[in-house]
Amino acid sequence: MTLYYEWQEQLDRLGGAYAPNTIRAYYADVGDFVDWCGAGDLRPFPLEDAALIKFVNEQSRHNKYATIRRKLVALRRVNRLLGHSDPAPSEDFAIALRRVRRGQSAAKRQARGINRDLLLRMIDAQPDTIAGTRNRAMLSLGYDFLARRSELASIRTSDVAFLPGGGLRGRIRRGKTDQFGAGRLVYGSRRSEELLRAWLKISPGNYQWLFRPVSPGIAGDRPISGRSVGTVIKKSVVAVRGLRPREHEVSGHSLRVGAAQDLLVAGHTLPAIMRAGGWDSTRVVSHYLRLAEHNIWDERAPLE
Repeated sequence: MTLYYEWQEQLDRLGGAYAPNTIRAYYADVGDFVDWCGAGDLRPFPLEDAALIKFVNEQSRHNKYATIRRKLVALRRVNRLLGHSDPAPSEDFAIALRRVRRGQSAAKRQARGINRDLLLRMIDAQPDTIAGTRNRAMLSLGYDFLARRSELASIRTSDVAFLPGGGLRGRIRRGKTDQFGAGRLVYGSRRSEELLRAWLKISPGNYQWLFRPVSPGIAGDRPISGRSVGTVIKKSVVAVRGLRPREHEVSGHSLRVGAAQDLLVAGHTLPAIMRAGGWDSTRVVSHYLRLAEHNIWDERAPLE
């Protein structure tokens, strides 16, 4: 039987070739499968069709179809790293996977887009503190740059330049779909320029990271986490609306989604929006844009 450390050592070979989050997901998914096999006295590797069918059926009780597919990708990757051939998918396996897909809703939950009007109110709702000054700049740049929360967290001071005529030019070094770090050029408004200057003035120093955690009242010398960026966005919406959004209603992607929707309503083409947001799939960006003209925040409607 393949021991834990054997597949773990094989995953170690991927270090530097894949994003850290991807490798962490591989460790978690394969670890779950190995533990599940151990509990059922099954051999995890090499993968066998019968075990995979049983695993899929078990997982369907508490996981979404997309999660199960992700786990299967991780298992096949480790199976190959261990020198085994992928098992030929049987008809029974295809039926089991199809049954899961048909049994779950095909509709994906989409983060509610934060449009420009709501963004400005979120900025105004920030307190007059160091953290509030940081949040104003971070929210504004997140919208202007169409940035994911992880991209906002990883921006370095050297990645942003003030333009002579006003506004900002920035560089997103690496994104979810840009694993090789080609980066993309982004631009910020005069609003973002003013808010960023205020943040840099209140937190002087030769810091590598543009946005840093503040505690207590002092900006640290390390990057803010992506999770913290998402928390700032959610709490800022609450500060404006006075309501607590459902977990899926607002996310770290909401600034990015709202900016893309605003660009579409303003008449920009799909290729231009894809270029601005670093999307390489029309399917993904079209999913974000499908509710563009209906993205209205009704103050009277509770989110719970």
